Amino acid sequence: MRVLFRPEAEDELVEAIDWYEVRSRGLGADLLRCIDACVERIIRQPESYPVVHRETRMAIVRRFPYLILYRITDEGISVIAVFHAKRDPKIWQVR
Repeated sequence: MRVLFRPEAEDELVEAIDWYEVRSRGLGADLLRCIDACVERIIRQPESYPVVHRETRMAIVRRFPYLILYRITDEGISVIAVFHAKRDPKIWQVR
């Protein structure tokens, strides 16, 4: 299944990786591995995650306080946000 990250989601992911890497060398890479593992779980069972807003589903990233928000489309999985769990959800809901 094809996975497409929207530009906003890519920017959030890069920003998060950079933030963790500054705090501890290698931690940004750990975050990326956890994100990749979460995306793999989404690919295997995309409909198993709860719908949280309209057609948007949410998967929780293990070990880090991040959520992956996505929609299932005809083309595959569209990742709308890689979102820190403590941020205001209204930020991604307008996407």
